[in-house]
Amino acid sequence: MSEFNPSQGSALPEASAAKARFRPSVVPAVPLGSIGKAVGVAVPAPAADMPVTGISLDSRAVERGDLYVALPGAVRHGADFTAQAIEAGAAAVLTDDAGARLQALSTDTPVPVLVVDAPRNVVGPLSAMIYGSRNAADGAFQLFGVTGTNGKTTTTYFINSLLRALGHRAGLIGTIEILAGSEPIPSLLTTPESTDVHGLLALMRERGLSAASMEVSSHAISYQRVDGVVFDVAGFTNLTQDHLDLHGTMDDYFATKAELFTPRRARRAVVTVDDEWGRRLAGSAGVPVTTLAAGQGMDADWKVTATAPRGLGTEFTLRGPGGAELRVHTGLPGAFNVANAALAALMVLESGVDPADLQAALDTADPFTVAVPGRMQLVCERPAAVVDFAHNTDALARALEAVRAPEPGSRTVVVFGATGQRDQGKRPAMGAIAARLADIVIITDDDPHDEDEAAIRSDVLAGAMEARDSEGLPCEVLEVFPRAEAIRRAVELARPEDTILVAGRGHEVWQEVKGVNLALDDRVELRTALTARGFNVLQDDRIES
Repeated sequence: MSEFNPSQGSALPEASAAKARFRPSVVPAVPLGSIGKAVGVAVPAPAADMPVTGISLDSRAVERGDLYVALPGAVRHGADFTAQAIEAGAAAVLTDDAGARLQALSTDTPVPVLVVDAPRNVVGPLSAMIYGSRNAADGAFQLFGVTGTNGKTTTTYFINSLLRALGHRAGLIGTIEILAGSEPIPSLLTTPESTDVHGLLALMRERGLSAASMEVSSHAISYQRVDGVVFDVAGFTNLTQDHLDLHGTMDDYFATKAELFTPRRARRAVVTVDDEWGRRLAGSAGVPVTTLAAGQGMDADWKVTATAPRGLGTEFTLRGPGGAELRVHTGLPGAFNVANAALAALMVLESGVDPADLQAALDTADPFTVAVPGRMQLVCERPAAVVDFAHNTDALARALEAVRAPEPGSRTVVVFGATGQRDQGKRPAMGAIAARLADIVIITDDDPHDEDEAAIRSDVLAGAMEARDSEGLPCEVLEVFPRAEAIRRAVELARPEDTILVAGRGHEVWQEVKGVNLALDDRVELRTALTARGFNVLQDDRIES
């Protein structure tokens, strides 16, 4: 849900197994001398002719012929793992002065060592150089990047689905999974490390893919995971309070997101201007911008109009310059999914697709009804039971508003918590939002990490109780833990006409408690509890992650 900047050598064990697939099967060799020239380091003969065929930050993922980049980490320096990298076949090492000193103290290094002042700054460009990942001048591969606080995952799935409807073989890089062909690769970070990003883009090209959509988190920009990547079209969803544990202030959070909309990272952009941050971004971006207003009363190049319910979702019209129109439908509930669908449609349009072809794909394939794991995922229809990733104030409010049933007497039951070691200021606010928008509020654990679970629940509970008491709200507020028990309690309290929203974790299948990953899937727990009460659950194996 949230991301750490991992120290070298601290990746989860399963990461190494997956990383072997994060690169093409054949990489044309790049002479070490050319790499040295790119970073301002002279490499003498005969080492200058040494072939380099890969690059890695993780000693456990090194393959023969790799350049091993030993970075300083939060706990250990990557240079501490140089011997393991060389044993795995590293052809050379790139590090800083501190790393070079560590290597000199530990043992003789039998491979060339390139020393630069700030190795992190060159990892992205070197990865692009070694893998040839973005030879984009031929226009044969189009890359779409989506950033914003909420909606990144769904929008990238929508883009991927629309691209496929247009005849592309399309890839995906994001929070839930990575698609570089027919086989999904589980994702550990919203945006992988830059070495993996460039390896994946090269792998996609090798496999004949013609386009890809990627989530671009603020962590990815701050930690330089998308350095060396230039997106053909960048998109902005929204900006609300989140990740202030990393960025400190909303202005700094915005400034990080805004870096994506500069010529070194994107060629053009579509920006949703429903909030002040979007309007500010549209006015300051360094690339050509098309603006989108999904809400009412905003001026923009394209506006969402004529919205009407259709099934669980919405049909609407996008009206643009010169009377242009696109008729769009999304099968996912909520006004926020209208905004996500509109953004996806315009990003693909801005890539140069003929509007008539785009409309034909929207009409025939219904691409925005694609199931997105853990995003407004319907588990049962009566009672309506939904699992969603909403884990901040804005997303929780939108999700609760989206699931509330119009039938008289129907109640909304919400189960949620807050993540440990993250932006503590949003916890009481999330509790207050739940109290205002739900009838039964069940506060439980999310991913506590190394923080005390009871203290986290107490922060959320305080916000819910204060809002309930000061505003005279009629809701019932409960504290139930562990999380599986909270989900069972929600099902016990629900009537057939009610709605249950289990929020915060979405597609995630592990709960981290004091460094230990415990198996926990909200969808599985919800299905089990509903079945035990005799309710008929929906089974759709396609949307399990």
